[in-house]
Amino acid sequence: MQRDSIFDMVGVGFGPSNLALAVRLAEETGASNLAHCFIERQPEFGWHRGMLLDDCRMQISFLKDLVTLRDPKSRFTFINYLFERGRLPDFVNLKSFYPTRVEFHDYLNWVAQAFDDRVHYGVTVVGIEPVPAAGGSGQIDTVRVFSRDEAGREWQRVTRALSVGIGGTARVPEAFAALGPHNVIHTANYLNSIDRVVGAPQSGPRKRIAVIGAGQSAAEVFLDLTRRFPGVDVSLVTRSSALKPADDSPFVNEIFSPAFTDVIFAQNKDMRRSLIDRFRDTNYAVVDRALIEQIYEMLYLQNVAGAPRHRLLANTAIETAVRSSNGQIELTLRDRLDGHARAERFDALVLATGYGRATHLGLLDGLAPYLGDALTQGNVGRDYQLSTPAHFKPRIYLQGCCEDSHGLSDTLLSVLALRSDEITASLMQGVEQDRQDRAISPATAKNNNGVGGGRMASAL
Repeated sequence: MQRDSIFDMVGVGFGPSNLALAVRLAEETGASNLAHCFIERQPEFGWHRGMLLDDCRMQISFLKDLVTLRDPKSRFTFINYLFERGRLPDFVNLKSFYPTRVEFHDYLNWVAQAFDDRVHYGVTVVGIEPVPAAGGSGQIDTVRVFSRDEAGREWQRVTRALSVGIGGTARVPEAFAALGPHNVIHTANYLNSIDRVVGAPQSGPRKRIAVIGAGQSAAEVFLDLTRRFPGVDVSLVTRSSALKPADDSPFVNEIFSPAFTDVIFAQNKDMRRSLIDRFRDTNYAVVDRALIEQIYEMLYLQNVAGAPRHRLLANTAIETAVRSSNGQIELTLRDRLDGHARAERFDALVLATGYGRATHLGLLDGLAPYLGDALTQGNVGRDYQLSTPAHFKPRIYLQGCCEDSHGLSDTLLSVLALRSDEITASLMQGVEQDRQDRAISPATAKNNNGVGGGRMASAL
């Protein structure tokens, strides 16, 4: 049975957030002896693979990559990625700040490959528990991370700090969750599931699919279905009165600048919420103007041809969703203007219903009794560190779940470079303080490193 040394930091999840942190730690001269690793449940690096549509572009500039706003001289810039891929002159000729999502994913994967020795892929964290200090003082110096790999092997890692960057979880409203997954898919799994749902081309009745939502993903899927599947009739169902364009004008876009995080964080709780609500139409239930125009033109041209197949059902609320005897899904749709209700049947639903950002609560549930109300109240510092009680020494950094305190950019790519810098500075300060203050006795070392009380075999 192998006993590990204590990690200075373990990262849970290896999406863009912890990837940016890995880059920053690699470029921090003082972190050369920092013992750290990352645990990722996917078998390989992947970022929104279910929505890597061929012709969909990023909604932010390539200059908001993992590093450029922090250090444009870094070897991990998007520009250097293009140079090493041999595409820099061709990209310049595109005269665009917005690469395709497929290309940006390739960039992220290119960066991730530099850290293969730090990442444990195909491993799921199944629990995190406190490790009490020796002597019965009640102080918690470290936490133990329990995980399980794809072969069923179980692992333990003890660490003084956590960086939680697990992304969002597909939000499926209860009415749709009850239908089961057979022909109901979330956009998170769109490309992985749509061929199965649509099935092979057939000479029988055309299939009817409803896309539920009002944002960018809903619009992208709606247009993709109309283009790639000639045997499908698609309805885009939204409660909104119209597809609304995202406000990406220069002055408004400054809310995604790292400096605006300071502005948000400095406000009281009510003012933070007011500011976030005021600018929600920059990120939620909005669509790029160019995509709106493509959809409008497509709907117009099919009317010119006298063969309307696809529809935008605006001002439409879904009151019930039930599965019929033939496997179709019957939706009760109510017009929000005139109140009229009607039932329509669809062969499949695609839910563009967004993502939840509370998965970290379940992940950290084993620590909840030791954290006071910090976790449930979302009490985090400017450095994204959970504000824990004095007796709880491990540092827990939360990425992508601090919108209420740090603003709308928290779940986006815009602040990755600077956020990783801020977390690294905080982490290194804590590590240095630990090294100055800590005098680990043999008994404490045994308590921290051994498997006594643990529920799994320990290995790296």
